[in-house]
Amino acid sequence: MTIDDTTVLIVVDVQNDFLPGGSLAVKDGDQVVPVINRVAGRFANIVATQDWHTPKHISFASSHPGKRPFDMIDLVYGKQVLWPDHCVQGTEGAALARDLSIPQAQLMIRKGFHHNIDSYSAFTEADGKTTTGLAAYLQARRIRRVFVAGLATDFCVAWTALDVRKAGFETTIIEDACRAIDADGSLAKAWRDAGTAGVRRMQSTDLAV
Repeated sequence: MTIDDTTVLIVVDVQNDFLPGGSLAVKDGDQVVPVINRVAGRFANIVATQDWHTPKHISFASSHPGKRPFDMIDLVYGKQVLWPDHCVQGTEGAALARDLSIPQAQLMIRKGFHHNIDSYSAFTEADGKTTTGLAAYLQARRIRRVFVAGLATDFCVAWTALDVRKAGFETTIIEDACRAIDADGSLAKAWRDAGTAGVRRMQSTDLAV
């Protein structure tokens, strides 16, 4: 699959708290870094995202007495998984992985900074209404095809890919450039939803030089 100026790579949440040793570590999350570094060199257009939570964010289990990480609660916008505290603004855990090399990235989307709304997708927050403006940015840049990589496959990567499709772009997840949390069947559901929406799956080796 050839990459050209109408193509963009979205690198999702490759941050210290999602790597081994982080507060919400994704198994083998560090293994996406060399894959992303390798494929990123083929893209003229790159957007990166960064989870950027306020202290005591509504999605943190610690903000709800008696609750534990991965419990589910109801919020005004729907069901919410409760997470360990992670990617708090300005902390080392929120920083991008040290070995991630995407200096040509033109835009950083920070998400999850609204205190009372969680945010997985690079396009729309968990309330389904609050947008980041990324769709309009890509449209203004005349982007047609979007590739998605990063962490975690079954949450922020999948939600981003689904919103790419909703925005009308051709969408592909680079599987070996992602890793999943896979809690209670979340990975299988993410792949089902992505397939239904028309999201493609490929390996990094399928990208043309």
